[in-house]
Amino acid sequence: MEDTRHDNIITYDTPAYKPRKRRFGDRKDGRRIRTLPPMNYVMPYIMKVRADSQNHFEDVIDITNIEHYLDKKHREGYTDMSLLHVLLAAYVRVVAERPGLNRFISGQKIYSRNKIECVMTIKKQLSLESPDTCIKVEFDPRDNIYNIYKKFQVTAKAAVSETTDFDNTAKALIKLPGLVLRGAVAFLRFLDYIGLLPKALLKVSPFHGSMIITSMGSLGIPAIYHHLYDFGNLPIFISYGSIFSADAIKRDGTRERHHFVTLKVVTDERICDGYYYASSFKRLKRYLQHPEVLDEILDRVAEDVD
Repeated sequence: MEDTRHDNIITYDTPAYKPRKRRFGDRKDGRRIRTLPPMNYVMPYIMKVRADSQNHFEDVIDITNIEHYLDKKHREGYTDMSLLHVLLAAYVRVVAERPGLNRFISGQKIYSRNKIECVMTIKKQLSLESPDTCIKVEFDPRDNIYNIYKKFQVTAKAAVSETTDFDNTAKALIKLPGLVLRGAVAFLRFLDYIGLLPKALLKVSPFHGSMIITSMGSLGIPAIYHHLYDFGNLPIFISYGSIFSADAIKRDGTRERHHFVTLKVVTDERICDGYYYASSFKRLKRYLQHPEVLDEILDRVAEDVD
């Protein structure tokens, strides 16, 4: 059953963030941050690549309330809404309140991203021979669960039924001889390093975005720690696994069977400190435990420092 009753995406009269004049050193996809403590600016020169800067974090989420919440949304007509959409909505809500999560490192400089862009690799069909493709969905920090769901579904369905811009770009690149392709990628790395990668490539690149998420549960396996890519500027990779059952201890000491899912997160430690990350992921868990708060559009969002 397709969702045909709730297909209008909410739009906003004003931008979420105040307009800023572009300054020297800013990029097309982000503005350079200039007011952090000195250590923050030294770290990218000590840990030059994301492979040196990865921290690994794991948590187990009780999704019993999410399952009740999704049952209600299915009855409302959002028949395809799933745990993935709730995770995305919770993450966007956290970024709206903790904008430091939306920073990235490029050219050993720290930037605040202009948009919230979530990336996911999907299969066109669930078969061994089916090709993969990447989608990138832009969200507004004020978006509620309904907007998140609709925007993601529109992009995902188009990617499954059509050839995406990412597919076309990849096809053009693989036509080059191996040595030429290697040189072309090196040149793109250089352009990215100095902040001159063309906007059209930034738009289609799955290696440039706020975060990337993967569902190992859809493949029937546990979550994995997925490495961050040194190409591009993705700072956070989230993986979640299969749903499993376990006993939960209630306040009166009795046991009750609940459903859980494991989240595994890999972060670039250079974009913010451990306290900031801890605060952000505690808020993420709180939203996942109380998903009903994601129904509301935010009136106000926090902006990153200058």
